[in-house]
Amino acid sequence: MYLELPKKLKVLGDMATNLSVEMLRPISRKYDLAEHEYPKELDLVASMLDGMNDGEGGAGVGADQSKQKKDENAGVRNGANMAACVGIQGFCWGDVGLLLTLPRQGLGNAAIGAVANAEQSKRFQGKWAAMAITEPGTGSDSANISTTAKQDGDYYVLNGEKIYVTAGSRADIIVVWATLDKSIGRAAIKSFAVERGTPGMEVTRLEHKLGIKASDTAAISFTDCRVHKSNLLGNPEIDTKKGFGGVMQTFDNTRPLVAAMAVGVAKAALDRTKELLQEHTLLDYSAPINSVSSAAAEIYRMEADWEAARLLTLQAAWMADNGKPNSMEASMAKAKAGRSCNAITLKCVELCAGLGYGEDELLEKWCRDSKILDIFEGTQQIQQLIVARRLLNLSSAELK
Repeated sequence: MYLELPKKLKVLGDMATNLSVEMLRPISRKYDLAEHEYPKELDLVASMLDGMNDGEGGAGVGADQSKQKKDENAGVRNGANMAACVGIQGFCWGDVGLLLTLPRQGLGNAAIGAVANAEQSKRFQGKWAAMAITEPGTGSDSANISTTAKQDGDYYVLNGEKIYVTAGSRADIIVVWATLDKSIGRAAIKSFAVERGTPGMEVTRLEHKLGIKASDTAAISFTDCRVHKSNLLGNPEIDTKKGFGGVMQTFDNTRPLVAAMAVGVAKAALDRTKELLQEHTLLDYSAPINSVSSAAAEIYRMEADWEAARLLTLQAAWMADNGKPNSMEASMAKAKAGRSCNAITLKCVELCAGLGYGEDELLEKWCRDSKILDIFEGTQQIQQLIVARRLLNLSSAELK
């Protein structure tokens, strides 16, 4: 296995990191304190990203759709998913909350890339899309969706409530999961692109959160909301064998992106901790771990943990780019990176003592931000359950 990034992706990662230094970190604390205020500085960043992505598929685009050329040496494809993971890691080295509210870079965009047809992909190009899945009372069971979509001629009528919608009050489009027939079960669940301003869709509140405060998190209600049938993403037919698999494919593409966020935040905390401790802690990588200081040993262990999370994330993204089923690997990456990021940021705060706990340093903010990365897009427990099902070849009904 060749584990080094190709040159073009290293350049992309460096650009994202430099942008974090110059534009994201300087405003990070400002928008952490000013929750729900839109960071206007991000409009410039978004415009730069639009220029970089012009003519390319976004994250979620499979190997058959991506315009990336095959790597001449390895004979494999490093496409939009891999590029997104590398870029996201660099941006989240700056601020994950700001990354989550970058216009036209939402998780809903990855959802559209995963299941939209060619006409929909073209029509929604350049739009900012959020993703609405979670509902009151459903917990982490995405199959237990109660929002309904009843067909009425050329339209579907949506009724229900969605909570914890990232960028829900700012995005141009909300990708909504709804069931065509609750009695059929998960096979009847489809995703709909609901454009902002559609009558019947209303943002009812914004949440106050522990972290990622620069990103708005909305609750949205749908009351007799009429959506044209052309906005149903993917196949409108109910297939009891493949119906839910289409919408679940979204997660196979977005979970590596969330894992990349965790990798970026953890790297930021590690780098800053080493800077703060460099006068008192010698890092000698040639020495056995049992012969170095306790602080150095902790850093070595965290770095090893971080590297494992990073490689799992890149593997899941690479599989998506090359058209390989990656459901288990996407969940492994999300589970590992989310848990590692939580542990690393908390330990970094501990090692830096008072410096890590105060608002003079971003360490305490990264620690708060990190918790959500182990929760949204499927909790740690859900990811482990998915991995267990894949390893044991059991269905969701057989292993709950």
